[in-house]
Amino acid sequence: MSRRTIMIVGNGEVSLGAAAIIDAADVVIRFNDCRSIGAGGTKTDIVAVCNTGRPALAMLGGGRWKNSAAVRQAREIWSVRSAEKFAGMRAALAETHPDLDDFCDDYTSGFESFTTATGRVHRVISLAAHEQLDRELSRFAPGLYVVPSSGMVVIADVLSEFASADDQVVLAGFGHVGWEWHPFAAERRYVDALVAEGRLRRLFPSSSDLPQGA
Repeated sequence: MSRRTIMIVGNGEVSLGAAAIIDAADVVIRFNDCRSIGAGGTKTDIVAVCNTGRPALAMLGGGRWKNSAAVRQAREIWSVRSAEKFAGMRAALAETHPDLDDFCDDYTSGFESFTTATGRVHRVISLAAHEQLDRELSRFAPGLYVVPSSGMVVIADVLSEFASADDQVVLAGFGHVGWEWHPFAAERRYVDALVAEGRLRRLFPSSSDLPQGA
């Protein structure tokens, strides 16, 4: 297999001039409603989705997400959240975060049905991948958090499972800020370490300071 450029595009602001570079990549991964479309180019090979809770329900309800340009062209849908992992979190979250009562509701079967009906690949990121990421993040002082961001889960999974040793993995639209119960500061430090090791690169270094919604 020849060397590929795999572009992981978060839902944050993407620097000017990024669109053409992103669209020239061999594989482009976007998230959920693909808000990166536009300034972040249009090519979409994989859409990684939050398959639990309100985001999943919103995407599967009605036809807006299913009929969007990004989803129509994607050849794979990845369910980012392991049903087993999230089912195991439900009881503890009921005690610590009662407002997240629907956070662990699993809609994986809905995405699986959609991909089957439209002739695409559906892939679920494993429980083992989640647990390995939690171990990796523990080295970067994450403090209390509920789960890593979907963007971080996909980055870790691409590096460990999807990319080959010769592939180049590039990030755009990641600012590592957002929902208070994601460990964004630790995620930034972890990504910076991966960049320093040569396992990742950021498309534009300045974009790491821009808001990220994945």
